[in-house]
Amino acid sequence: LLAVTELRKQSMATPELPQKAALEDAMQAGLHKLIVVAEAYPELKADENFRQLQAELTDTEDQIQYARRFYNGAVRLFNTRVQSFPDLLVARPLGFEAAEYFEIDDAAARVTPTVGLR
Repeated sequence: LLAVTELRKQSMATPELPQKAALEDAMQAGLHKLIVVAEAYPELKADENFRQLQAELTDTEDQIQYARRFYNGAVRLFNTRVQSFPDLLVARPLGFEAAEYFEIDDAAARVTPTVGLR
């Protein structure tokens, strides 16, 4: 949990997109491990606070996924404009270049874990 918290703090402070994506990949992997460890404790799964935490984690992952899709859509539109005529006649002299997409490298981090609360 402390490692996930530290990764989140670093991600919030990092302005560079590739570094931020790598930190968020590691943070998501840590969250997945936390959920898997919590599954091993039945008394924890039955706890109301844990259920609330689980719901908040699911909601947070949904919001992150939405934000990534929104950002990547904006990047796609921006890149199209920067590379299209006549916009490129203005964009190139002013230093506008194609932006990078926010991508997850770790395939395991792309999948939301299923957590069964019994």
